[in-house]
Amino acid sequence: MMTGSEPRSSETKPPAETQAHTDEEPQQPRPQRSAAVWQSLRTFFSGRRNGSSLRENLQDELARETGSDATFSPEERMLLGNILRLRELRVDDVMIPRADIEAVEASTTIGRLMELFQESGHSRMPVYEETLDDPRGMVHQKDLMAWMAEKANGGPIETPSEDEIASIGHNARELDLSKIDLSLSLKTTGLIRNLLFVPPSMPATDLMAKMQADRIQMALVIDEYGGTDGLVSLEDLVEEVVGDIEDEHDEDEEAMLQAVADGIWIADPRMPLEDLESELGAAIANSEAGEDVDTLGGLLYVTVGRVPVRGELVQVPDIPGFEFEILDADPRRIKRLRIRRRRPETRSPELRRRAKRGEQGHSPEDTGGA
Repeated sequence: MMTGSEPRSSETKPPAETQAHTDEEPQQPRPQRSAAVWQSLRTFFSGRRNGSSLRENLQDELARETGSDATFSPEERMLLGNILRLRELRVDDVMIPRADIEAVEASTTIGRLMELFQESGHSRMPVYEETLDDPRGMVHQKDLMAWMAEKANGGPIETPSEDEIASIGHNARELDLSKIDLSLSLKTTGLIRNLLFVPPSMPATDLMAKMQADRIQMALVIDEYGGTDGLVSLEDLVEEVVGDIEDEHDEDEEAMLQAVADGIWIADPRMPLEDLESELGAAIANSEAGEDVDTLGGLLYVTVGRVPVRGELVQVPDIPGFEFEILDADPRRIKRLRIRRRRPETRSPELRRRAKRGEQGHSPEDTGGA
């Protein structure tokens, strides 16, 4: 048997051509980390491991990985975990609720439409007739700008030729903005585009595929009675995987719960009960009142049986340690509220002694007749 120190025999030497080719293109050794990644992927895509599915294998691997030698980085684990959870989400899990929809009425003038786009910061807004339960489509900011440019130009804007660009540049054409009639209503301009109508039970992945196929990035969620229940955009679906996407015009959102003093918080009524429970350390989500609702505002609606009014103090029987004061509200919803931790009633020793003497001095004869 040949040992590691013994020279190879001439029979085992590679042909000269092969050896020359090897000398010309030496194979570099793969890093250990790359080898580990490929080995993990081979294991995942080999079908089944110990009778489990590929999905289960990946979930187990993501749950088990810790330390610096993990196959996936924390960012990769977050993305893969969100992708695996996406299949379990429905449209009503990611939609913007009806109360938070910013929409425009079809009879709105072009001038007011420009103001609404500026105020909302959105590039698309749904269009409706009279109420949100009668949607007509959506309007895109790009379409509005193109329409205004065409009106200011007196007709369709043609792309300048290369000779014109070379002689006078791109900015030579002058637009007469006085030709734009800002009093025209939106429904007379032809700017309203189609949007999707989907049920709340539709899987989020199916909606994403439909948006890609139809090239429509906005959908209204319609309930069983034909009313508008919420709004979903493609960005909302993508954010479920990669996290919040903010551009240059997005403003920093205030925290859902802000501590302003010891035992006092300012809260957003849209705050999920699970998040509120973790912040306050109270069993809220599993309470009887919290079984059928998901948000703090919904909990107060169920408790009072109506929309609380401004200044009203609400106490939830299942959460005796806190009280909720409505700071701002309208007839449709709560906008802001204050949460205050209730302190147990304490009596001074003197009051306790007086109460005790009163109980001792009180006898049945005292309450009887003469």
